[in-house]
Amino acid sequence: MKEIQISKIILQKRKEKGLTQDALAEYMGVTKASVSKWETGQSFPDITFLPRLASFFNITIDELIGYLPQMDKAEIRRAYKDLSDRFGKEPFRQVYRDVLTITEKYYSCFPCLLQMSILLLNHHMLEEKEVQREVLERTLQLLRRIREESGDLWLMKQATSLEATVQMILGDSLEVLELLEPSFLPISGDEVVLASAYAMRGEAKKAASVLQVSLYQHMMNYLSVGASNLMHVSGDLEVFKEALKRILPVADTMGVMTLHPNVMGQIAFSGAHGYMVHGQKEEALKMLRLYTEACKNFKFPFQLQGDEFFTEVLPWLEELDLGNSAPRGDKLIKEGMLSAVREYPLFQPLQEEQAFRSILLELENL
Repeated sequence: MKEIQISKIILQKRKEKGLTQDALAEYMGVTKASVSKWETGQSFPDITFLPRLASFFNITIDELIGYLPQMDKAEIRRAYKDLSDRFGKEPFRQVYRDVLTITEKYYSCFPCLLQMSILLLNHHMLEEKEVQREVLERTLQLLRRIREESGDLWLMKQATSLEATVQMILGDSLEVLELLEPSFLPISGDEVVLASAYAMRGEAKKAASVLQVSLYQHMMNYLSVGASNLMHVSGDLEVFKEALKRILPVADTMGVMTLHPNVMGQIAFSGAHGYMVHGQKEEALKMLRLYTEACKNFKFPFQLQGDEFFTEVLPWLEELDLGNSAPRGDKLIKEGMLSAVREYPLFQPLQEEQAFRSILLELENL
């Protein structure tokens, strides 16, 4: 993380110009001893000297000071992981204060603000209900700043999507519609054009990588949206069963159980939900067994990965802002696997079933 570097910059710029300390002192109207103290960090130039110094070196005052309130990708990743781990071990408010300190210090580092927003969104539920809203409102402030001030289209798109998610949690569906309806466009297919351009230049490996990563993204999106769709159509048993029939074979064929067990768990959980809506306990238990198998396929520390088919995915995953790590710590992931089933109201009628108790025991043992 970068702090004020004015001492080093004055020294560096003076030497670049081939000047002595005496020459710089004469220009600034100070003593040589003053310049020496500036360069060794024993003192800083008076604030009124900054415009004159910056003009002399032909740089901005920001460049002269050397203070850029920015974090690079590796620093953001480390900060996220550290805070995520602490959320699983320390009192929420203590870690929350440190998150706010970072956002205040790096208020113009928009990639940092985005990841801190994701961090808060993924951990706000650890606090008591009355405080959760306060945390989510603070998250909205950060996301709005990114959307309105960053000028980065990719960051703005992500911030808009996350802002809609937060608004949905807060129950403001109208705000969600205002945020997302204007940007809901068909898939562009740019990856096909990009791959063709690589192929035209003889870069076959890059072309194959682009298409494979795109296939991975589209597949995971299809399965995640499919899991959500199962929830929404669960009221109609026949439609629900048809939707489940369309999604399970794809997940099985593409090896999602090991490739991305979290997505497999989402599908299985939604399947159990749908069957319980219609009181079909045996089928629901089969889905919960599938959910448990997905949970058991998590390897800790959890990281996304490719496989023998998706051989080009890992380098892309590692380039993501958080790399291929999970957005929450391992401890919270394990606790969530169990509580999602044990505390879900629709599964309460299964409490007396031996098969259900066995599932809970396996999840506890994780």
